Amino acid sequence: MNQRRNTRVYVLISLSVGVMAIGSLLAAASWMGVGPFQKAQQPPDAANSASSVKMLVSLSPSDRAAKLVELAGDRSNNSNNLQQISPQSRARYLLAGDLIQQGNAAKALKLLENLEAEYPILASQIALKRAQAYQLSGDKGKAQKAWQELLKNYPSEPVAAEALYVLGKSKPEYWQQAVTEFPAHPRSVEIAQGKLKQNPNQPELMLLVAKYGHYIKDYGTVLEQLVQQNSAALKPEDWQEIAFGYWEKQDYGKGAIAYGKAPRTPKNLYRKARGLWLDGKIPESRIAYQELVQEFPDAEDTGLGLIRLSRVSDPKDAIVYLDRAIGSFPNYAAEALLDKSQLLDKAGSGQSASDTRKLLLTKYNNSDKAGELRWTIAQQYAKGGDFKSAWQWARELTTNNPDSEQAAEAAFWVGKWAQQLGREQDAKTAFEYTILRYPESYFAWRSAVLLGWPVGDFTTVRDLSPNVVRPQGRPELTAGSPALKELYQLGQDRDAWNLWQVEFTNRVEPSIAEQFTDGLMRIGVGDNLDGLWMIGSLRQRDKPDDRTQYLALRQQPAYWQALYPFPYLENITKGSQENKINQVLVTALIRQESRFMPGIKSSVGATGLMQVMPETASWVAQKINLKKYSLENVDDNIKLGTWYLDHTHDEYKNNSMLAVASYNAGPNAVADWLKRFSFSDPDAFAEKIPFPETKGYVKSVFENYWNYLRIYNPEVNQLMSEHYANSQKKAKPQ
Repeated sequence: MNQRRNTRVYVLISLSVGVMAIGSLLAAASWMGVGPFQKAQQPPDAANSASSVKMLVSLSPSDRAAKLVELAGDRSNNSNNLQQISPQSRARYLLAGDLIQQGNAAKALKLLENLEAEYPILASQIALKRAQAYQLSGDKGKAQKAWQELLKNYPSEPVAAEALYVLGKSKPEYWQQAVTEFPAHPRSVEIAQGKLKQNPNQPELMLLVAKYGHYIKDYGTVLEQLVQQNSAALKPEDWQEIAFGYWEKQDYGKGAIAYGKAPRTPKNLYRKARGLWLDGKIPESRIAYQELVQEFPDAEDTGLGLIRLSRVSDPKDAIVYLDRAIGSFPNYAAEALLDKSQLLDKAGSGQSASDTRKLLLTKYNNSDKAGELRWTIAQQYAKGGDFKSAWQWARELTTNNPDSEQAAEAAFWVGKWAQQLGREQDAKTAFEYTILRYPESYFAWRSAVLLGWPVGDFTTVRDLSPNVVRPQGRPELTAGSPALKELYQLGQDRDAWNLWQVEFTNRVEPSIAEQFTDGLMRIGVGDNLDGLWMIGSLRQRDKPDDRTQYLALRQQPAYWQALYPFPYLENITKGSQENKINQVLVTALIRQESRFMPGIKSSVGATGLMQVMPETASWVAQKINLKKYSLENVDDNIKLGTWYLDHTHDEYKNNSMLAVASYNAGPNAVADWLKRFSFSDPDAFAEKIPFPETKGYVKSVFENYWNYLRIYNPEVNQLMSEHYANSQKKAKPQ
């Protein structure tokens, strides 16, 4: 049962509510980056798209073999222009690689014959394939010669590390050469690992792994051995590499210790303090923040450090630190003002707190923290039943703080509260704006539902069968050499990954283009967890140049297709059909549960794509008479997970919000919430879910669902395009 209560809001200010209607903001849409996707540039051979090798990359070797054979033998598509790559050259290379994997060295060698002349961009990679084919053939003499020729003809290219690795099996000096000349190459990391197994006490090799081997399974073990065995001999620069490695693996406590021994820079001291905090060592963290403030009083990292320091200090000292941040660090002043107002509230200084908020909303009116404050006030008014005031404050947020974290939610609730006030046209305008300005958000989906778009509601999603059309070809990389980009386009992900490890020299502070490319590289080799994180975290970049580049990138279909991939689509489709569940909903849930990592396990034992608990799997397996299964097997996991998702839907009469919430929190929790809260308004119910994890989980799953629809479903994509076109017409002066 809902219990209405009056809420007093300590904001003693006389700011007028903005009178600009949300609809008028549509005029800014074109430069805000909220329109439909820009069309991707066509590849050079797009005119012959029906026969393009790039379009065959997503197929299995057996499915594409016949077409590749046809293209490889078609001389009419060849070109004497070395700037234009012919479909025949690509077909020969790709088919040769497939044949090598299938053990057919003779046919592969025939295809590779003289291919360098026609395909110079991958000349060194062709030499590598030839050496691999000879190795496969069993002709040791020709294989040895091929590896030597590769090393002679391409001594400075990363593929030389492959030759050095093979040749070093009989002549160890080659391995030393690989480690010296190509330390970042995965083969060199592999060499270092092998040598460390024979003799663990080799600090130079451990440092090589620490710097370049973040992706290896036992990376943390190597760091531990390096620190324990060689601590006294390590230089500050070594500690910085070690610290970054710990930070990458989210081992923040050990990372803090290492940053404390790294060069004394503002960033290193900040990370030392932050790492101690994240590790629960609050007193030590306070001391570390104080070191940062004392040693680098004017550094930008000190601004955030002062705010963090205030949060681990007593209130009196905290106010002093916050005032210093307000006075000396404009970029952090808004956050410091909001924190200060909250401290003053707790101290019973309501008038001072109100004055502080007034300063935040005037001097830093357009800041994200002003948006956060406006949203807090709007929610307080709504809880007290004053929907008009809530609506006004939310409107101010969408006007003044459109890029804040709360803006999408506020824009949606402007519409919901307008409905409760009987302002149907204002509600419609707000929902249209939410889709336009925040197209990727959960609230865009909720807005589309309330506008009557055929995208499924909580009670109808389960039974829909949305058409899914995956793009042909792959996105263009935004960084890397021409050879890297060509390998990626051909689906040669492992070779591209190896090359990228050498080319990616800016790991600590990558550019937007480099970070996006690194995300694609990781996804290509199956590391979807880190790959999606690299791509998704681009939105957190706040430097002006980075922000501009990110906003341009997110206008491209490639960005969204990378962020919402469709691995295991055939497996998901099969499992979804067996249990009559919308395959896009299942995909959305898998993305949230596991980021498409089949072998991943949670801290409590949930395993695989759909994060099925072992005891749940055992119960479901009995129900469906599944005798043998593995939770790390894709088909088994989806079979068990989709059956259980069907079960949770049955429990709640096909209400997918409740079914998804039950999947995360369990049926007992959901049953309790239904007793405690009214379900007359599903949006209000979603906000009342008392488990923060489950509340975020439900929104994330349906946000995923919406994004898969708008990216891959032609009907929804068309609706988005029409919506954008209509908004432009409305924005034009009459």
